[in-house]
Amino acid sequence: MTLWLIVLLSAFGVFVIKVVGYLLPATLLSRPTPTRIANLLTVAILAALVAVQTLGGGESIVLDARIPAVVVAIGLFAVRVPFIVVVLVAGIVAALLRNFGLMA
Repeated sequence: MTLWLIVLLSAFGVFVIKVVGYLLPATLLSRPTPTRIANLLTVAILAALVAVQTLGGGESIVLDARIPAVVVAIGLFAVRVPFIVVVLVAGIVAALLRNFGLMA
């Protein structure tokens, strides 16, 4: 199976899921359980994406300056710092760690 075949099959699968979503009755989606599942699923997918992007390096786990930067970002989000400040500070932390050779 080539990469392009996988991409095309995935795109078709996403399209089918989207169409099925439009065919579901609105009363089914307005219930509390599907709404809660959708909200929790969104958070879980975002957390998984952050974990993969932070720890991933090809086919292995990489421990580098991204980890302390994400920890700093989590701490800043916990004290309700604006998003742009969190991004800037996390970037500065990663850059300083890499610049001083503490973490590659």
